Amino acid sequence: MTNSESLLPRLESLARRAADSEGVQVAWVELKGQGGSCIFRVFIEREDGLVGLIDCERVGSRLGDMLDVEDPLESHYTLEVSTPGLDRPLHREKDYERFVGRLATIKTKTPQHGRRRFKGRILSVEGGVVRLDEGGQECEIATSLIAKGRLEVELSLPIPTSKAGNRP
Repeated sequence: MTNSESLLPRLESLARRAADSEGVQVAWVELKGQGGSCIFRVFIEREDGLVGLIDCERVGSRLGDMLDVEDPLESHYTLEVSTPGLDRPLHREKDYERFVGRLATIKTKTPQHGRRRFKGRILSVEGGVVRLDEGGQECEIATSLIAKGRLEVELSLPIPTSKAGNRP
């Protein structure tokens, strides 16, 4: 286990405490080394998906204070607090469960059903298996075989309606 791997659970615990105090949840954390310094990234979210810049600033400020007091990082570091974004990565089984009904892209570690890339609507997650609807075709992928998963950005515009009749 590398130093950053042993440090990550402690950093994640601090990030969760800071996020909880601001009413948001930690989606995941990353610690990336760059020369003599590192970048500590914290991705925050809410169940309703409404996380803004102010949430990121508040969590960053609170977590920065906690890091100053506890001083777990020995080298210079940069703290980044962000949202997962519209094309949010799916890391854990509970992420797939949370986004049932959404369009996702999945890449597997080894070929499944003759291929490694899948794109479809998440139908369900049960017993370690994600079920996707790929345009009417259902497929099942074991979560243990998923190398990467990500939500697809779906922008849908409402159909305009007019009380004055059929105007363009």
